[in-house]
Amino acid sequence: MEKLLSNTFQTLAKNSAANKMAQRYGLKFGAKRFVAGDSIEQAVACVQQINQNGMVAMLNYLGEYVFTEEAAQEATQNCIKTLDAIHQTGINSNLSVKISSLGLDISRELCIQNLKQILDSARKYGNFVRIEMEDYAHCQLTLDIYKELRQDYDNIGAVIQAYLYRTEDDITDLNNYQANLRLVKGAYKESPDVAFPKKSDVDKNYEKIIQTHLLNGNYAGIATHDDVMIEKVIEFTETHQIPKSQFEFQMLYGIRSDLQKQLATRGYKVRVYVPYGVDWFGYFMRRLAERPENVAFVLKNTFK
Repeated sequence: MEKLLSNTFQTLAKNSAANKMAQRYGLKFGAKRFVAGDSIEQAVACVQQINQNGMVAMLNYLGEYVFTEEAAQEATQNCIKTLDAIHQTGINSNLSVKISSLGLDISRELCIQNLKQILDSARKYGNFVRIEMEDYAHCQLTLDIYKELRQDYDNIGAVIQAYLYRTEDDITDLNNYQANLRLVKGAYKESPDVAFPKKSDVDKNYEKIIQTHLLNGNYAGIATHDDVMIEKVIEFTETHQIPKSQFEFQMLYGIRSDLQKQLATRGYKVRVYVPYGVDWFGYFMRRLAERPENVAFVLKNTFK
């Protein structure tokens, strides 16, 4: 049953008709738990609270898979406006962006042009941009763009997914670029031809790539809500005398707020991923697909 629900939500995440309907009705049915709001003002207020609790943030203007130049340019300008707002309000946050929203599926050149505008704006403010990893079809394209731009920008990072077979080789390759990586397990539905089907294998690979990346001396954003994995990372860094300044724990807005605060109290840097915007449906569906308790929460709030 759990797998059936997960597959259903993963399919809905890419359904354009469902997405349009969701945008019409707004952030209802539990989505507000995971999305900071429709506007930058709501997102800023959320980050201010996070900062007050001793943590930092990563803002993401939600959007993906655009197919017109106008939509890609609009997404680009919204990312720049987000960077402007971060600077103007003084909140402690960087920016995360899906490059499919910048026109990657239209042309590589358009995407790079738009991404450079965002990176230039971030560099002007002394800020950092992380390009997200999406589904497997975009994986190589995303890494190629990252490696190209990394030669000219030192304020760019990438994301690596532990559930892909290729990831261990990618970690080795990206060491040549001293890559600042967000390390995740992976949230897209992928074929067993390219991804580990078993959670236990994903967990093993995740632990392995974290250790490899840290031992290579590179900065790691360790994105997990798993208590056991977090304690393993802490034990590993203490054993190998890896300083707290070389890594941070990253978690999603609306999930395990108690754990976020506990880690911050213990002196670890915690960064909360804060998504906002009207194009929230695909992100919301993937959160439901990941964790059965998220579905229970939504059902409870829907029928109150």
